[in-house]
Amino acid sequence: MKGGSFFMAKKWGSRIRNWMAQKMDLPQDVMMDLPRITMIGQIHIYIENHRGLLAFTDKELRLLLKQGQLLIKGKTFVIKTILPEEILLEGKIDQVIYINENPGGTK
Repeated sequence: MKGGSFFMAKKWGSRIRNWMAQKMDLPQDVMMDLPRITMIGQIHIYIENHRGLLAFTDKELRLLLKQGQLLIKGKTFVIKTILPEEILLEGKIDQVIYINENPGGTK
């Protein structure tokens, strides 16, 4: 039952991070490895803590997250800055969508 103990340890680690974030007043995006998304109107979006660029056109940006993907749809997209875990996108943003599965269908 080694596989079961792995999942218990993973769940325990998640609980510890939650508790630490609450008790130490730390930002949950840092402790829980969540993306931080900052938007200015419909023209500018800055995403931190992503896992990589999956697709980009002038109408769509798709990023890999720790859990799932982030899909941004709109028009006249231009990537202004791209770093290993940060991206700055400009254009007309119409939709920001979370997709709960990773490429290849794994969850």
